[in-house]
Formats: sequence, structure tokens, C-alpha cells
Amino acid sequence: MEASFFTRHPFMKDLLSLVIFVACVVIGTVLINTYVFRSFNVVGPSMETTLYTGDRLVVNRVPVTWAQIQGKSYIPHRGQVIVFKNPHYSLGIEDEYIVKRVIAFPGERVLLKDGHYLVFNAQFPAGFDPDDSNHGEPGSPTTGEVDTVVPENELFVSGDHRTGNYSYDSRNGLGTIPYYNIVGPVSVRIFPFNKVRTF
Repeated sequence: MEASFFTRHPFMKDLLSLVIFVACVVIGTVLINTYVFRSFNVVGPSMETTLYTGDRLVVNRVPVTWAQIQGKSYIPHRGQVIVFKNPHYSLGIEDEYIVKRVIAFPGERVLLKDGHYLVFNAQFPAGFDPDDSNHGEPGSPTTGEVDTVVPENELFVSGDHRTGNYSYDSRNGLGTIPYYNIVGPVSVRIFPFNKVRTF
């Protein structure tokens, strides 16, 4: 009886095993990044003092994936810190992914005056401060003036460093963010190790 090809060429068997292993690792990584979680580095001062340049974040993709399976849009909670794809992204000019805090939802009126946000909706016709439930984040007053209604299927977002032009957000050129651009909510900061925290 003639020996099989792999018996006669054990090197080929090892090579094939290695190729299959590498392919499984690549496919597994892609699937995890697409449907389970992704990792991002913070660059710039726009989320200080909550996040700083060099912070490493893990973004939870599971709620976005689950919403997509159900044929719905993922809608974060007010005050949540999220990562989204920049709707104005251009290669080499803009940041492709941005991290900001959710301020307001479709149909809500956002008023920025005297250094503070007010959000008006059917439940709160007299308005409320969207930062009241953020445990003291952000701490800085908010520069600028805004009076706008959030469009359907979009979010109004803001950085936590709100003085001057430190944060490029819905106040000053970024505009509102479509639901389909949301990557997911920030789940945990894993680096620096002495500042690990959940969100």
C-alpha cells in the first residue's frame, strides 16, 4: 500500500497545519473586532479630565451587534461615553474614530447658554441638565452657544473638555452623529494600569 502524500511529505503537513491555524486566528480576530469588542487609543485633549491621550479603551460591540440582529439601530444612554466613526472623515485630514459623551436624542432641543447645556423634550418641557447623572464629569464649563433640534436617527454629542476649541463635537462643526456611525459604548479603560476603570 502506497503511503499518503502527507506521510511522504511531513513538512507539507506541518505547513498546512500552520496555514490553517493562522487563518483561524485572523478570522477569529476579525469576527471579535466586528461583533464583540474593539480597542481604541485616545488621542488629544477633547475628553479631559475623563480620558487622556494614551488611554487604551475597550468598546463593547455586543449591544450594537444585538440591535443589528434585531434589525434595529443601537441607541446608547444619555451620558454614556461612545466611540463612533467620524461622518466627515477624510484620509489624512480627520480622525476616523472619535470618542464623545451623549447629550441628546432625536427630536430633543439642545440649548447651550451661559456655560451649560439644557435639553428640552416632552418629559421635561422646562429643560434639564444632561450632565446631572454623570457623577461630576465633565467638570469644566461649556464654551459657545447652541440652539438646535436633534434630527431623526442622530445624536448630539460633546467632549468633556468643553472650554475653547479643545473638543471638536456637535457644538462646533462636527454636527450630529447618525446612529449607523456608532461603534459602541466605552466599556473599560485598560491602560494606564493604575487608572483602570469601567464606564
